[in-house]
Amino acid sequence: MSQTTENLVHIPVDDVELEGILDVPDGARGLVVFAHGSGSSRKSPRNNFVAEVIRDRGLGTLLFDLLTEEEDQIRENRFDISLLMDRLVAVTEWLWTRDATRDLNVGYFGSSTGAASALRAADSLEDDIDAVVSRGGRVDMASEVLNEITMPTLFIVGGADTQVLELNREAYDQLSCEKELHVVEGAGHLFEGEGELEEVADVAADWFAEALQ
Repeated sequence: MSQTTENLVHIPVDDVELEGILDVPDGARGLVVFAHGSGSSRKSPRNNFVAEVIRDRGLGTLLFDLLTEEEDQIRENRFDISLLMDRLVAVTEWLWTRDATRDLNVGYFGSSTGAASALRAADSLEDDIDAVVSRGGRVDMASEVLNEITMPTLFIVGGADTQVLELNREAYDQLSCEKELHVVEGAGHLFEGEGELEEVADVAADWFAEALQ
């Protein structure tokens, strides 16, 4: 069984420090950075479940807080996609300064509003990001960059999450990269039904394993 190095990390960004959990299995060639949605954090049980499945495929994961506790108290910050994008870019660049992570292929996993910041950050960093996966993402909030996305991009949406599904279909049509829209039949926004989150995790892990290995 491969060993995993798990570290609580403090990432300096702007004038603050963001806390995260960095897990890199031995021999990993890729790393998935998680961008959570509004009101969530690195402790999100759904994202942690997905991250565990991704690590089982031999990839590293970084789950971190896009905002400090104080910043998160201001509701507007949770929907400030430009701020969240800048944080994600800065954290990615921080990973590239570390010996253990600088040579890894990087993918983004974004949930809800975090998917918009992931797509915008991926567009900003262009060829340096190798894959994007959105879970129930507000990908419409990145509409101005969708036709510029070049890396393999996967949208995962619940079939019963009708409004978000429609937004994802419209955004999907704007993508010209390698792409897939995966609908989890009967699932709502939080994928709380039996086997639904497992399906999300398996599909996402397959996507990253293909793109980052």
